Amino acid sequence: MTESSPEIVLYDLACTKNVCFSPAVLRTRLMLNYKHVAYETIFLEFPDIEQTLKELGVAPHDTRSDSEPRYTVPAIHHVPSSTYLMDSHAIAEFLESTYPTPPLTLVSSFINQVSCKARSALGPAFRSSVTPREIRILPPRSQVYFRQKREALLGHRLEDLLDLDREERTWNDLADEIRAAGEFMLTNKANGPFVLGAQPSYTDFFIAGSLHSARMVDEGIFERCTKFPGYKEIYEACRPYMDKMD
Repeated sequence: MTESSPEIVLYDLACTKNVCFSPAVLRTRLMLNYKHVAYETIFLEFPDIEQTLKELGVAPHDTRSDSEPRYTVPAIHHVPSSTYLMDSHAIAEFLESTYPTPPLTLVSSFINQVSCKARSALGPAFRSSVTPREIRILPPRSQVYFRQKREALLGHRLEDLLDLDREERTWNDLADEIRAAGEFMLTNKANGPFVLGAQPSYTDFFIAGSLHSARMVDEGIFERCTKFPGYKEIYEACRPYMDKMD
């Protein structure tokens, strides 16, 4: 990263480890690091996100349910243009347009398929393993907020999710799908370590960000994922873009 004045202020989710752990923010952070954009981070606790972004004039999500947050991170302030944006996909499009070099493929038929397969395979596994453990790395005020919101959505206590026997069955039931998604990631391995081969794509950052988030919550979840083909290869290929995480 350069030592020049930051062009971007990145609003991130605070945790007790004082590093980025949100998978959505990690996608943005890896893209900023890949493009060598100078930026600084402001970490926000869960209960402060809405008030902070509202005061900045960030437009809220157009939600259809009271259970869906109207303000989320990542959000950015692009200092040169005084632009404020929220949502990782909108931010990715803005960054690619504003900083086109080096280029990053955001969408294609193939990488969309990879993303869908990975999300379908890992989503249920992460809900059984990451969601009930995430609260452990949140600051006290965020713990209260997270518990209140998640338990209202789930209809039961977070601790009820942490059933080790059920968790094990979930991973076992998903093993073939997780393996197939990982093998699909390696389609272009003859051309390089990334999903498309020689150059990273936004899907690589989605996969690596999800894995790194799991790692920050619990190393065992990360190790479980990376035993399958594809996941560790993508993660390691993206490690050069994890140099700035705070």
